[in-house]
Order: sequence, then C-alpha cells, then structure tokens
Amino acid sequence: MSEEAGTVPAWASWAEPHELGPYTVGIEEEVMLLDEVSWALAHRIDSVLPRLLGRDGSFTAETHGSAVEIQTGVHGSIGAAIEELGALRGELARTLAPLSMRAAVAGTHPFAVWQEIVVSAGERYQFVYGSMRELARREPTFGLHVHVAVPDAEDAIHVANRLRTHIPLLLALSVNSPFWQGRDTGLASARTPLFQAFPRVGIPRAFDDYADYVESVDVLIRSGAVPEPTFLWWDVRPQPRFGTVEVRIMDAQTKLGETAAIAALVQCVVRAEVEAGTHLERWMPQEVLSENRFLAARDGMEAELIEPELDRRVPARELLADLVAICRPHAQDLGCEAELERVPELGARTGAQRQIDLARSLESLPRLVGVLASDFLARN
Repeated sequence: MSEEAGTVPAWASWAEPHELGPYTVGIEEEVMLLDEVSWALAHRIDSVLPRLLGRDGSFTAETHGSAVEIQTGVHGSIGAAIEELGALRGELARTLAPLSMRAAVAGTHPFAVWQEIVVSAGERYQFVYGSMRELARREPTFGLHVHVAVPDAEDAIHVANRLRTHIPLLLALSVNSPFWQGRDTGLASARTPLFQAFPRVGIPRAFDDYADYVESVDVLIRSGAVPEPTFLWWDVRPQPRFGTVEVRIMDAQTKLGETAAIAALVQCVVRAEVEAGTHLERWMPQEVLSENRFLAARDGMEAELIEPELDRRVPARELLADLVAICRPHAQDLGCEAELERVPELGARTGAQRQIDLARSLESLPRLVGVLASDFLARN
C-alpha cells in the first residue's frame, strides 16, 4: 500500500453509498445442477450458462461444472431481494427443463463422489485448479452469501471484526449438509470441513483498522499469490467494490423462506453492530471462535457454544433467542420483521435435521434429492 496518506490500491477504494440508503442487501446462492432421472449431479454448466446470459450478472459459473451461482441485485429490503431471488430460481428452472435437468439447493449433494467431479472451464476456475490442484476436484459445496452495505470503510472493518463472534451461531442456524458421499456424516454441516480444505478460508483475524486490512490483503496481490481479493474465501469479509460486508459461512438453504430468515438476521446484526454495537460487545479469542465453529458444524442448533466470559457453554438456541431479541427493533427499522420472526422456526428444525428425517422416511438418497428439487421454487 502506498505510504502517502489517504491513498489505497485501486481494488481497496470503498464504493460510494447506494442511492437506496445504508444497509442495502444482496444475496448470492450456489445451486446444484441435477440429472432429472438419476438425481446425480449434472456437470453441464457450459451448456446451461449461455442460455441464461440474458440476465447479465445474475447467473455465473462456479468452480465445479455442476454448480451455478445466482446473484441478486442491490435491494433496500429483504422482501425485495427474495422476490428477485425467487424470480431467478424460476428462470433457472425453466431453462433447465428442456435439457432434462433440475436444480436444487443444499450445502452438499448427498451422494456425489469426487472421482466424478468436473472443474469449470472458465479462466478463474482453471486458476483455482492450477493453484490447488486436485483439492479443487473434491465434491462441490454450496453456500449462501449475504452482502449488507456499510457506507464507511472503517465501520465496515469494525462490523467484520465483531461479526466474527456471530459466525458459529449463523452456521448453526444454517446447517443443511448432513450427507457426503452417500453417508450420514454425523455432522450437521459437512460442507464446512469440506470447504476448509481450500486455503484462505475460515474466520479471519481481527484487523486494527481499514489500512491494516488493506495491507494484509494487498501483500498477497502484490506478490502474485492471488490475483484479486475475492480469492480470500473468509467466513466474513469486506467487499470494497460493493461497499458491503459479506457473510459467507452459511450453508445454502433449500427454500426461499429459509434464505429470507437468515438474510434478515444478517442484515439486522450488521445494523445493530454499527448503530448499537455496545450491546453486542463480546470478547472471544481465536481459539474459542475456531472451536465454536467446529461445534456448530458438528451439532447445528443442538450445539452448546463456549462463552468465555461465563466460563461455560451455552445452548445455541438460547444464544439465538437473545440475538433475535436484540435484532427486533432493527428489523422494524429495516422492514424485515416478518422474515426475522421465521428465524426461531428455522432454529427449531434446521435443513440438516429435515434432510435426515426425509432420508429415513424415504430410505433413499436419490429420492431425498428429488424432494430437494421439488422444493426449489417453494416459498416457505
């Protein structure tokens, strides 16, 4: 970074506030492409994507040829973002139908195996493969990313630092990947340790200020280790070009209503950390954050997370109830009260538990995937 006061690399220039105001939201979700007969992954992104290019930027390839990312635009409310996401899911479903394909959303495909995986042909994804070799060919994982606008770069670093303590609870709420390679893993989010095989992932350290963050990232870019900052796949990260803080820890959600609930919680927490952060101040060393993240991935909302100031572990549902209570006045101001009120319902029965229950009743993982596909356009 330049030594001259007030100068930063071009990539680190913080975007101007959006005309819709502070705390606007954007949603990205990774979706699996399926063969409608076998319910196996369909590695056909190269035939699908050209049919979707009329929606500029709304659909993009992912590392694996069986995945597509859906990206909404910038919205002033969760309701508007989910409305667009639903429309984009519908467009994808209509595009896939004549190709004998379907789409579904979960943190992992329940019975995919790495030997069948195909890496996408795009330059970015071939760079990923060149960088990580056969690690890039492991089974694809599917995440949910929520962007919330924070107009000031220093506030954004403050929020990102503080969000680190919420990452395990957000993961526990979103768990939706109990199956891997045809087996019940005993984990609520198998996606989390699978994705951990990549470098530059997990909960980042706290940064002193924006300059500290910029220099920490820019040294990797200057040295040629990464081409640009989006190759740092942290659980939470500033996104200077959008002027947002992006929360990336969550498993992708099967139904739109589940996505809406989690996005509302993230939006409210960001606003609470900016507007009333003293109410959420919690000291947590990196070792505790890492352990809580593992406990959340393993146990989901059944987890008991470490609270170091209490010298004990606290049930995730108790922590979630407290956080929702803190967020309610912010939800009122943001217009997402209805979506936030869905959070306790999701906490009572996560996507992972629903998948396990369905797999037992159906006695077939392909049939389970068929149910996930049938829920692709479901609102609730």
